[in-house]
Amino acid sequence: MTAKLTQKQLAHQLGVSVATISRVLNDKPGVSDEIRERVLELMAQAGYAPNGAARSLATSRTGLIAFVVHQSSHDSREDPFYPFIVAGAESFLGSQQVHILFTSLDDDTMQKPQNFTAVAERRVDGLILAGPDISPNFILYHLSQGVPLVIIDNCLQNSEVNCVLNDDFGGEYQAARHLIQKGRRKIVFLSGPLEWVSSRERGRGYAHALSEAHLSPQMVYAAETTIASGEQAMAEALERWPDLDGVCAANDAMAIGAMRVLTSSGRRIPHDVAVFGFDDIGWSTLTTPPLSTVHVYKRQLGVLAAQRLLDVIADPELPPVKVISGTRLILRQSTGD
Repeated sequence: MTAKLTQKQLAHQLGVSVATISRVLNDKPGVSDEIRERVLELMAQAGYAPNGAARSLATSRTGLIAFVVHQSSHDSREDPFYPFIVAGAESFLGSQQVHILFTSLDDDTMQKPQNFTAVAERRVDGLILAGPDISPNFILYHLSQGVPLVIIDNCLQNSEVNCVLNDDFGGEYQAARHLIQKGRRKIVFLSGPLEWVSSRERGRGYAHALSEAHLSPQMVYAAETTIASGEQAMAEALERWPDLDGVCAANDAMAIGAMRVLTSSGRRIPHDVAVFGFDDIGWSTLTTPPLSTVHVYKRQLGVLAAQRLLDVIADPELPPVKVISGTRLILRQSTGD
């Protein structure tokens, strides 16, 4: 069968509801492993909005890998995180005589993955998809078409996929534990979106450290992880818990925003409130005072993803793996160190 199938047609052929098909395509729970596998298999066999190009990638090599981020996020002017990951991937791929194409997704293409030209026009041999906001629909579509891919700083909750992650839980646990050891007792976590694996895991690490110390976790959730969202989250936290004495932020950009609000409200850092970031971007040394943070081995993330992608291209039958890259604390004056 070569005709393109709609979700309604997929549901009819499998004898399930359209809602079930939607849950599978968006990596939502509430679907059995058997049904999930059958949906993805039928997509691959029948061609759910395919162009046929993806299946030819394994036999028609271009020597080019696409490194993909979501267009509206990860602005390197504010959070210079992903350029270092690209550099790591590019360095490793170059040593293997493979080149890298850096590209971005707009919202329309993310919702209509069949229009992603890098694959549709057979320009690349595989994909590195970087960022927690690349949709499950986009990832699962290309998986169903047999496109080799690895995701960075992202992981599907209900579907197996090759992914490379930081030790987000361990890093945030150590950061919160350090604040507790410094005598802080009213520590707030400024989180990114809960649907992002990094937000969930960093929040879990923070909560675990506070639970061990018999302290109550207090969290504020933001729609993004930017300086502006850090300012908004910090303002909300001060309104809810005016006597807070510690802040763990989901990343350095949010921590910088939090420090701006604390300073403007008359709180002294770290005397009144200690602040911890995450990622160790270059700007973390330029704040006043310099920001304590959790160092992420950004170039190593790119290397690990590139290594795994070349392995999958060489052997598409390899089972998916989850690779966790370690972190370490960087202590500076924002926590009194």
